[in-house]
Amino acid sequence: MKIFSEKPVRYRHSDVNLGILDRLFIKSVLDQSSFNQRMFDEDFTRIFSYRNRDGGKFFDISSSDNDLASRLISKVQTNYASRSLDKIIIEWAEEIARSFLWFGSAHYILNDENDKDQIHIESFSSSGIAHLFGRHIQWVPKRTKRHWDRDDEVLSRTIRILDPDKVMCFTMPKAIKRMLSSQSRTLALLDRHQFSVADFQPHATHENPNPSTYFDFGTWRDTQESALYRATRCTGWNGRKYDASKRSDFFDCYRLIRFRRNQLVLRDEILSQISAEISRVGKRYNTGFSVRILGTDKLPNIAQLNEMEARLAREEVSFAEVIDYCLKR
Repeated sequence: MKIFSEKPVRYRHSDVNLGILDRLFIKSVLDQSSFNQRMFDEDFTRIFSYRNRDGGKFFDISSSDNDLASRLISKVQTNYASRSLDKIIIEWAEEIARSFLWFGSAHYILNDENDKDQIHIESFSSSGIAHLFGRHIQWVPKRTKRHWDRDDEVLSRTIRILDPDKVMCFTMPKAIKRMLSSQSRTLALLDRHQFSVADFQPHATHENPNPSTYFDFGTWRDTQESALYRATRCTGWNGRKYDASKRSDFFDCYRLIRFRRNQLVLRDEILSQISAEISRVGKRYNTGFSVRILGTDKLPNIAQLNEMEARLAREEVSFAEVIDYCLKR
């Protein structure tokens, strides 16, 4: 096993051959997701509504060096090739949010290749990353490097010590991490027994081809739904259950406000960390550099949600207004 200082390596988990030692450091995304958990991850990480992507100024970027700030932000490589700074920030923030739910952190590397004019910021997996003595260490397991013009190559396990001046590390807020950890345990348990109801169905036999059962499947379904709502009480997630036959409109709107508030707390924390990390790595080019990214009035904010929740309790706001604000802004 080799240990050396080098930039992080990006690899596909499908090419990795995990050994017993590797599993102590590498967390597979495929091993930790269940049906309800995947749905929640998709909904919760959508911290910007689709209407926020149509154009307009959604962020106020103030910096001691506007040219450097624009250059650094524009060089962030996201899943979609966006040119607008606002769209880059939106896509970057949601990528960080997804990594939070998968790994609890997100990591990016600043690559300038000794050329200040050739800057780009790209992500690498937080799986296998440790932080020791102020340095980031990447555990890279044995993996297969595939070639189209020759035989595949098996690469040995390595440990890479990363440059702390170039690594950008984002961490999930502890309060949200505790809240999601508690919810995830219950969601995993519900998914594990999602189809256990079939165990209560008697099997047909030759003597009794049409057996009867006294098991109340409706009670089973209601119990599972009650457990889901108790598990998601803190987050406010509705489990994508949009039929209101068993719930009041007030119940749905109150939980919708809570869910959106948690999203905005995560959004504001990510924007704060982006500002801090961009300011830190930007000091490589300008020692007095700093940048601050804030949402404009076009984006929803926590204060307005709190006010709307108080008005909802006093029955001074319509359900349609609550839904429109939470889902369309």
